[in-house]
Amino acid sequence: MREDGVDLIPSKRGRRVRATHGVRLAYPRLASAIGLVPLRIPVSLIVLTGAAWALMLHHHAISMSEPMGWTEPDAMGVEMNDANFTLGGLGIFLAFWTVMMGAMMLPSAAPMILTFAAARARRDRNVAVPTWMFVAGYILVWGYAGVVVFVLVHAGKDLVDRLAWPESGAWASLALGGTLTLAGLYQFTPLKRLCLRHCRSPLAFVRRHWRDGWEDAVEMGCRHGLYCLGCCWALFSVMVAATGMMSIVWMLLMTLVVFAEKVLPHGPRISVAVALGLIALGLLVGSGAVQLGG
Repeated sequence: MREDGVDLIPSKRGRRVRATHGVRLAYPRLASAIGLVPLRIPVSLIVLTGAAWALMLHHHAISMSEPMGWTEPDAMGVEMNDANFTLGGLGIFLAFWTVMMGAMMLPSAAPMILTFAAARARRDRNVAVPTWMFVAGYILVWGYAGVVVFVLVHAGKDLVDRLAWPESGAWASLALGGTLTLAGLYQFTPLKRLCLRHCRSPLAFVRRHWRDGWEDAVEMGCRHGLYCLGCCWALFSVMVAATGMMSIVWMLLMTLVVFAEKVLPHGPRISVAVALGLIALGLLVGSGAVQLGG
């Protein structure tokens, strides 16, 4: 499958060649491929991302306008301080978590989504349905991650209560500093580099994992979501540890970091700079020299 010199879905023989074909050529070829996408797809992505950010900003404004002590604004309005969580609480949490992931992750996932849509456009006029199935698979992975976050946060709070640790004190600085440091060290691991390489190579991903069926679009979306989760989970752990998630400033900061790593030309170098910054900040916070919070 070729269009304007762009081989979107090569033969099986071609797929075995150049598994990670030249990042240096990725941007002009990616731009050419995305040019095949019907306009309604990128417009829908922009609207969906904007709506997600609007909901987050609206929720933040409501939390800030309520009297102090009425609600806990962390964890997106879910009572995360209650260790005895319920299925209903999990449902509410996942709803807000999904909106937050849409706001933060869709901008950096857009090149992959549009590349998938371009490949579909060359094979089938019905581009929208498989493309949104791909997006659904991608979001599904982050939904499962949200379940893990919900359980871990409550388990951690329950552990703190059982050990009678204070809500604020030296242990909190050490825990946050340790999280920052570990997140920075993770940036140097082979798993991080592998996942980042896949996230930064939409054309290579489509070549390697392409499936024709609509249901296979969900599988492809899940596969990309797993690479994305492997790339970004440590960064989000910092946000969770620092603010309980509902901080617009931290949301915006993490969105920019993830976008820079995955989309900008010098993403790997940016990843190294982020790693060094996290390690340095972790040491400062752990030592008590810097206070960090939501």
